[in-house]
Amino acid sequence: MIVLTVNGARHELDIEPETPLLWALRDEIGLTGTKYGCGIAQCGACTVHVDGQPVRSCSLSVDDANGTQITTIEGLSPDASHPVQRAWIAEDVPQCGYCQTGQIMAAAAFLKAIPNPTDADIDDNLTNICRCGTYPRLRAAIHRAAALARG
Repeated sequence: MIVLTVNGARHELDIEPETPLLWALRDEIGLTGTKYGCGIAQCGACTVHVDGQPVRSCSLSVDDANGTQITTIEGLSPDASHPVQRAWIAEDVPQCGYCQTGQIMAAAAFLKAIPNPTDADIDDNLTNICRCGTYPRLRAAIHRAAALARG
């Protein structure tokens, strides 16, 4: 039995220990905000927080996630009031939107570590891929979120 704590709720799952966390979240728990992109931890569409750190959930087994605190996009904020979510809306970041939950989760963790980033900090540290190329809006949203978090 695998025990996952996701968005503060405990889930006991009878699944294979090597099952990727992504599939446990989507197929077993029903949290479909975390997206499948590449399956090899390259694109970042599946980014969630594990014990506060951004992790690409397609490459982390449920056995390795057992006993950790997992936060998905659904748990970032119940009403989209997190500064990153507010900034994403204000800057109209998404084009197709598919990668955005992973982008938001990566940005939220990034801003905890680097609360007042430069463009170079953003470019060096956020490696999620956006096929639509909305990187200028993404940078603007991260700067806006940093300002919102500072008050």
